[in-house]
Amino acid sequence: MDHQEQIQALQRGGQSILALLDGHPIEQVRWKPAPQKWSLLEILNHLCDEERDDFRKRIALVLEDPAQPWPPIDPEGWARDRDYNSRDLQASLAGFRRERAASLQWLVGLPSPDWTAEHKHPKLGGLRAGDLLAAWVAHDLLHIRQIANTRLAWVAMFAEPYSTRYALP
Repeated sequence: MDHQEQIQALQRGGQSILALLDGHPIEQVRWKPAPQKWSLLEILNHLCDEERDDFRKRIALVLEDPAQPWPPIDPEGWARDRDYNSRDLQASLAGFRRERAASLQWLVGLPSPDWTAEHKHPKLGGLRAGDLLAAWVAHDLLHIRQIANTRLAWVAMFAEPYSTRYALP
């Protein structure tokens, strides 16, 4: 996959995330399938913060100065400390939409980026800017799957007295 295809995949991923999360009642988007699992609202706000504070920032750092250390991230801590689950759904959707649009505009506007520029990560070893772009696309897909699984768990739990067994193996 070339870099333009990956950028287009990020655009489609963002559209998919928004479509999967918009229009649900607040009790559904705040519901957690288990205490240690994230709600739909927590997933959405995680994606917004990752957009701004992880992928876009880290790719920029690798492209500008690969030797520069990366600022720490704490997705689990952010979900708790930033109280993702009490946020307003529409404001969270607007925030993700805004951050994804900024990311896409930034990516498209990069003048001849060196996708082979490499940062030496202390645990993962060499990570090229292109690796981070591919991981960003994968991150979207992982969370789209998480959103689908959370919605499926909601349907299965709240369909009673009916069952979803006809659809599930």
